[in-house]
Amino acid sequence: MATTTEILQQVAAGQLSPTAAAQQLEADKTAALGFANVDLDRQRRNGFPEVIYGAGKTATQIVGIVKALSQQSVSAPTSALPILTTRLSADKFAALQPALPTAVYHATAQCMTVGERPAPKTQDYIAVVTAGTSDQPVAEEAAVTAETFGNRVKRVYDVGVAGIHRLFAKLDVIRGARVVIVIAGMEGALASVVGGLVDKPVIAVPTSIGYGTSFQGMTALLTMLNSCASGITVVNIDNGFGAAYSASMINQM
Repeated sequence: MATTTEILQQVAAGQLSPTAAAQQLEADKTAALGFANVDLDRQRRNGFPEVIYGAGKTATQIVGIVKALSQQSVSAPTSALPILTTRLSADKFAALQPALPTAVYHATAQCMTVGERPAPKTQDYIAVVTAGTSDQPVAEEAAVTAETFGNRVKRVYDVGVAGIHRLFAKLDVIRGARVVIVIAGMEGALASVVGGLVDKPVIAVPTSIGYGTSFQGMTALLTMLNSCASGITVVNIDNGFGAAYSASMINQM
């Protein structure tokens, strides 16, 4: 796959017509696989490559998308980030692993990465904070995503408001972060507490953890949206990936 510079040089040398060059440049941006139209230009355009959402896709489809993205990585090895798949069950990973022997499965996060994790782009770090142990799967999705995108991450787990002294014991770590991801289920109060104690952006993630009236995370979501603490941004229920993506953009600005 020729680079943009090589294509332009061919046009300048008269070896390629502008029309053919335009077609080639457009073709280089996507990989049409029949079942998917893979965006190969996303890292150049947005800073991070396309991420594969594993739920609802077959193992064969995921392998095809990974291989298409891998070919793009080969053409730009110095800037390529690992290929990340989220919401991937252990059974589905076992089915696709023979075709992707270098893939790494992060069981708690239910994520898969292909490619070497990059060195952090900055000494600043993202703090991933959870209210309870049950929130860890969402927290690990956030942490793995952030690390895959070249961030330092510090985990502060199980410091919810039911034992708020645990949070105070970790305040130095949380306050030292460039951006804080707060993950909580039940009533979701932890985001408001942290938001009132730090001077950094807080990204709140409601989780579906809790008894009946938590309504699969709706109660935590509404609590976080109605927080009286300033500087809190809220993402969708259980969306550790989305929180980490935004945190990565902030941390690397």
